[in-house]
Amino acid sequence: MSTTDRLNLEGLSPAEKDDLIGNLWDDLRSERARAAALEERLARLEGGGDGGDGSASRLLTQLQQRGTKKLGQTPAGVTVRLGRGLGFMRSGLVIGALALAALAFTTDQGIGWYQNNRLEQKRLAALKLQHAAFAGLFVDLVKVAYEPDQKSYRLTMSMTNLEPEQPLYVMLSPVRVFEQSGLVWKEVPARAPSGRGSGVVKLTVPYIYEAIFEPNIKDWTELMPGYMHIRFENNRLISRRSEPDDDIVERNDRYYVYLKPHGADDEAIRKRMKYPGEPPVYIPMPPH
Repeated sequence: MSTTDRLNLEGLSPAEKDDLIGNLWDDLRSERARAAALEERLARLEGGGDGGDGSASRLLTQLQQRGTKKLGQTPAGVTVRLGRGLGFMRSGLVIGALALAALAFTTDQGIGWYQNNRLEQKRLAALKLQHAAFAGLFVDLVKVAYEPDQKSYRLTMSMTNLEPEQPLYVMLSPVRVFEQSGLVWKEVPARAPSGRGSGVVKLTVPYIYEAIFEPNIKDWTELMPGYMHIRFENNRLISRRSEPDDDIVERNDRYYVYLKPHGADDEAIRKRMKYPGEPPVYIPMPPH
């Protein structure tokens, strides 16, 4: 085959390449069969078969000539390029798809990191608000006093922000008052003196608020001689912002006092309690 007749594999179609490979394999199998036949004939001649020594020499020469062509040798004019089958990796479509996949992976990782970071920030903000609402807000029952109508009482309470440089916004609800009767608590009338028992307070300095209530239950429980058993409840919504979203903490406080009725006999109470001086209007109790 001349140089001009050499095969140009790059110009062949896949089907043509498959036909060429098939033909080469057919040729190889034919050559192997011929070589095997010659070897068998040579063996017969050397063993005393027909043809004499001259025939054996000619066959041996043919076998040696055929043996000089190594198995798997590439035919002349056929150029084999390593990595030819990986040419699709240089395709712009494949490269673009890989780039998009890498971009999608990087974007997904970034979004995951951002979401986790936001959740962690939100969790820390919630913990800080919880701390400010409970440990940073001090609520105190200041006093309970008689009202001039001889049947009502005035409750005075205060709120203090222990970190005034960071304002707290507190939404107050009206104070509720309960009086114990038997083994149950019964709510009694209560109101704010100004008529406003609720509202948002920006707490930077101590804030004082009041409630007027009337314990009007006749069969009240006497846990301490001569005193009623009273419970105050005050619910608050607390935030760091004046217009919060979900950054709100609810705090509900309860306070208990023993309360001396209007017109009580102080002398009888002193004797029963062995109290040295004038019995006070109220005696605070720990929460229970």
